[in-house]
Amino acid sequence: MLASTCSSFKCIYTSYIDGVSHNETSLTVVHRHGPCSPFDLHHQLSHKQILDHDQSRVDSLHGRVSTAPKQDQQLDALAASSIPAHSGISLGTGNYVVIVGFGTPKRDQTVIFDTGSDVTWIQCQPCVVTCYQQQGPIFDPSQSSTYLNISCSSAYCTDLGASGCSSSTCVYGVQYGDNSYTVGFYAEDTLWLTPYDVIPNFRFGCGERNDGLFGKAAGLIGLGRDKPSFVSQTYQRYGGVFTYCLPPTSSSTGYLKFGGGYPYSDLRFTPMLSGSSSPTFYYLTLTAISVGGQQLLVPPTVFSVAGTIIDSGTVITRLPPTAYSALRSAFRQEMTEYKSAPALSILDTCYDLSGLDKVTVPGVALHLGGGATIDLDITGILYIASLSQACLAFAANKADTDLGIIGNVQQRGLDVVYDVSKHVIGFGPGGC
Repeated sequence: MLASTCSSFKCIYTSYIDGVSHNETSLTVVHRHGPCSPFDLHHQLSHKQILDHDQSRVDSLHGRVSTAPKQDQQLDALAASSIPAHSGISLGTGNYVVIVGFGTPKRDQTVIFDTGSDVTWIQCQPCVVTCYQQQGPIFDPSQSSTYLNISCSSAYCTDLGASGCSSSTCVYGVQYGDNSYTVGFYAEDTLWLTPYDVIPNFRFGCGERNDGLFGKAAGLIGLGRDKPSFVSQTYQRYGGVFTYCLPPTSSSTGYLKFGGGYPYSDLRFTPMLSGSSSPTFYYLTLTAISVGGQQLLVPPTVFSVAGTIIDSGTVITRLPPTAYSALRSAFRQEMTEYKSAPALSILDTCYDLSGLDKVTVPGVALHLGGGATIDLDITGILYIASLSQACLAFAANKADTDLGIIGNVQQRGLDVVYDVSKHVIGFGPGGC
C-alpha cells in the first residue's frame, strides 16, 4: 500500500510495504488529468469530453459482449496492412496510469492500466505510418539487448485475438471502440515493475502504427483474464492476485499492487464470475442498491438479465434503466433542498452547490453477491465538474439487457482486490 499526498504540483510518496519480495510489489497510481500526472496538463479534456469518451468505451464494451469478432476477417485485414476488425475499448477515459520500464537497459514508460484489456502494448520505433504524441521518448527495441520478436508459429501468437504474419514474425492488432488503434510486432522483453522486481521475457505489443485518444500515455498494461494478459503471464509469480486503490481526488495518489496477501481491514468479498463470450472481463453479481439506508424496490432479476462487470477504465457506473430510474427518483427526493443544475453529457441529475457551507448527500450502497456491500461516500456518489455542477455519478444503459458496469468513480478510495485463483473480488474502505 502507499500513503501519499500531492502538493504544489509535486507528488510525495510514502511507502509502508515491508520491503519488496519476489511475489509482492507495488506501483504508484496517479490520475492522468491531475497535478500528480507526469503529462502536460495544458491540453486537458473538458468534463463533457471525458464523459462523451466514456460513453464510447461503454458502447464498445457492450459490443464486445454481444458480438464475437470473426478471426478470418481479422487476419485478412492484417494481411492487407489495414487495421484488424478486433473489437476493443476506447481508451480516452483510461484515467489512471503507472510507470514501468521496458528493455535492457530499462526505459521508463507511463502506461494506462486497464482491467478490460488483455494485450499489453507500447509505442515503438520505427513508426511505420504514424505514432501519436506521447510524453517522453518512444521505445526503440533496437536499443534493447533483451528484445525478441515472437514467431508466427508460436502458441503465444495464436493466443491473440487478432494476429497475422510478417516475414514469419507475429503481428498483433487492436482497434478500439472509438476507432483508436495499435498495430505492430508481438514481442518479448524485460519488464521492470520496480528496480527490484523484474520480469524477463514478458510478452507485449510493440506498436509501430498507432493513433487515437491515448492521452500521451506510452501504451497500456492489460489486467484482464485471458491468456495474453499481465495477470495470466505472471500467475506463477503473483498467484493471480492484484490490488489497487484509485485516488479519491485527482490531486492525490493511489497504488497498484501485485501478489501478496490481504493486509487490509474490513475487506468484503464477492464471487468473481466469468462470461463465456467475454473471458477478459471480471463479472460479479449486483443484487440491490440502497439510498439513504433504504433498499430500492428493484427485483434482483433486473440486474441478472445481462450481468455486471467491474471495470477500471469506465468512469461512470452504468445500470439497467429500471434500476437507474429508481435510484434517480430516490436520490432526487433526498436532495430537494438543493438547487438543480443543467445536465452534463450522460449525467442528468445535477445540483448547484456553490456558496454552501455544508452539503448533506444521502448515502448510496451497492449490494453484491455473497453478502458484500460497497458503501459509497460523496466521492463515489457525485461527479463534481464544479461546485455549480455536481452530478449523480450513475447513468442508465439503453436497455435492461445491456451489460451493467461498476465504473471507477464508485471505486475511488477503496482497496479493490482481485484474486483469480480463488475467484473472488474484495472491497475495503479507506484504501488510499
